[in-house]
Amino acid sequence: MGKNSFIHRISFLLSLVGLVLLIFDLGFDQSQNLITIYNIFYVVVLVLGVASTSIRYYKNKSLPSMGVIIFDVVSILFSVFVLGRHFIFLDVQLLESFLVNDNWLKFAILLTFIRESSDIQISVDRTILNPAQLFILSFLTIIFIGSLLLMLPNATHSGISYIDALFTSTSAVCVTGLIVVDTGFFFTSLGQSIILCLIQIGGLGILTFTSFFSYFFKGGSTYENQLTLNSITSSKSLNTVFNTLKYIIVITFGIELVSAILIYTSLDNKDFTGFLDQAFFSVFHAISAFCNAGFSTLSSSFYEEGFRFNYGLQLVIIISFIIGGLGFPIVENIDKYVKYSIKRIFGRGRDARPWVLNINSRITLITTFIVTGIAVIVIYILEYQNTLAEHSGFGKVVTALFTAATPRTAGFNTVDLSLLTTPTLLLIFLLMWIGASPSSTGGGIKTSTLAISTLNILSLAKGKSRIEVFKREISNISIRRSYAIIALSLIVIGSSTLVLSISDKNLSLFDLVFETISAYSTVGLSLGITEKLSDLGKAVIIFTMFVGRVSMLTVVIAIFKKIKQKNYNYPTEEITIN
Repeated sequence: MGKNSFIHRISFLLSLVGLVLLIFDLGFDQSQNLITIYNIFYVVVLVLGVASTSIRYYKNKSLPSMGVIIFDVVSILFSVFVLGRHFIFLDVQLLESFLVNDNWLKFAILLTFIRESSDIQISVDRTILNPAQLFILSFLTIIFIGSLLLMLPNATHSGISYIDALFTSTSAVCVTGLIVVDTGFFFTSLGQSIILCLIQIGGLGILTFTSFFSYFFKGGSTYENQLTLNSITSSKSLNTVFNTLKYIIVITFGIELVSAILIYTSLDNKDFTGFLDQAFFSVFHAISAFCNAGFSTLSSSFYEEGFRFNYGLQLVIIISFIIGGLGFPIVENIDKYVKYSIKRIFGRGRDARPWVLNINSRITLITTFIVTGIAVIVIYILEYQNTLAEHSGFGKVVTALFTAATPRTAGFNTVDLSLLTTPTLLLIFLLMWIGASPSSTGGGIKTSTLAISTLNILSLAKGKSRIEVFKREISNISIRRSYAIIALSLIVIGSSTLVLSISDKNLSLFDLVFETISAYSTVGLSLGITEKLSDLGKAVIIFTMFVGRVSMLTVVIAIFKKIKQKNYNYPTEEITIN
C-alpha cells in the first residue's frame, strides 16, 4: 500500500476498525450512547470510503477489470443509498438518526472493508512457510477466530465455555458436524450465521477465498503466490491456478444456490415461522450438505418429526453432499466430459478424445459407485425389518441410500443411529474410514487410496511388479502416498482412542472408537456421547478433527524439512514381509 495516498491508507484502517466495531456491535448488547458513537463512526467510514475509491479511479490512468468496476460502483451506490436512507428517508430528526440501530449501515461497512482492503498486496514467502505449513496455519487461524466469535454474548442464548466454543468452531471449520451443544436451540441466529460462515470457509479453505478475491481485484498475483496456490489446488500448471480457483468458487456457490432453492420448495411452510426462517434453513442445510459438514439446526438432524419422511428433501441433500464429496477436479472433469458428449451427439465434436474423462475421475467414480452400491444393498437387507420398517417401499430405498452415503463424511442422519444393528454399525465404521474423494470437502483416507491399495493387492496376487489400470501404470509415489495415508490414519485413530479410553473410561469403548473414526474422517455421526466427553476428551476429538481435515500426511510434511533429491542409488535389498 506504499504507493497509495494518505487518504487511502486512512480509509483502509478506519474500515478495519469499523469491521471490529461491527463485530462488537452485533456480539454485545449496546447502550444508546454506544449506538450513537458507532453510527457516527460508521458514517465517517462510509463517506471516507466513497471519497477514497473515487480518488483512486481519478488518479489511476488504467481502469481495472469490468468485474471490479461493477463491484466498486454497486458498493458505492449502496453506501450512498444507505446514507440517504439513514439521514433523509427515515422519519426522524437528523440528530436522532444516529440513535437508530441500522443493519443496512452495518452491511455497507462490510462492503467498504472489502473494497478498501482489495488494494493490499499479500505475498507469501516460501522460504518461511511451505504450502503445507501455510495450509495448516490458515485453518488454525480461522478456528481460533471462530471460537472467539462464538464466545460473543449475543451468539448464544445462555453463554458457552471456551472449550465448547473451540470444539464447535473446529467442527465447523473442519466440516465435521460433531456437536457438544444443540446448534438450533443453543445458538442464536447470529451464532448460527457464524457457524455457517465457518463451514463455508472451512469447506473451501480460507486461502481459496483470499486468493480468489485478491486475484479478482488485482487481475494478477505474485509468482510466489502462484507457486503456493498451485501446490494447494493441485493445478496442472501455474497458468491454470486462478482458473481453478474461479471454477471452485463458481461451482460451489452455484450448487449451493440450486440446492437451497430445491430444499426450500421441498419444505412444508407449516414447519416454519415465516419466509426468512424457511429461507435460512434452506441456505444453512444447502451449504452444510455441499461442504459435507453435517451441521443441522434440527435437534435430531433429518430424523426429526416432519422431515423423516420428506424423501424429496433427502434426495436433494444426498445429491449435494455426494457432489461435494467427489472433489472439485472430478466435478470439473465430469463437466468437461458431459459438454464433450453433448457436442459429439449433435455432431459438433468430430474428434474422438477417449481420455476426456481422466484416470483420476474414472477410478474415483467407479470406487464411489461400488462402495456406495454395496453399502446400500447391505444396509437395505440388514435394516429392512429394523430402522427401515417404518418407511414405504420407495422410502426404504431412499433411507438406505442416505444411511449408506452419509458416513462418507456427510454426517446427517435420517434414522436413529442407536437403533442400528451391530453389523450395520461396523459397516459404517468402514465407510467413515474410507471417506470421500481427494480435493473434496470430505475427509477419510479417500476413495483413491482405497482403490490404489486394492489394485496393489490384486497386482501382487497376480505376480505383477506394477499396478496397471485402464492401460495406464500407477506411479510409485502414488502407491507410497496411499499406504502412508492408511498407516497414519490408523496411528491417529488408535492413539486418540487410547487417550479417550483413559480420559472417558465411563463410556463404551465401541462408542469411543465410533466417535474417533467419525472425528478423523470429519463425518459428524455419533452414538450420542459427544456432549458427555470430558474436557480432555473434547480436546482429543478437537485434535483428531483438525488432523483429519488437514491430513496427517500434510502435518508430517509440514514438520519435516524437505531434502533435495540425491543423484545416486544404494544397492536394492528385499525385506522379508510374509
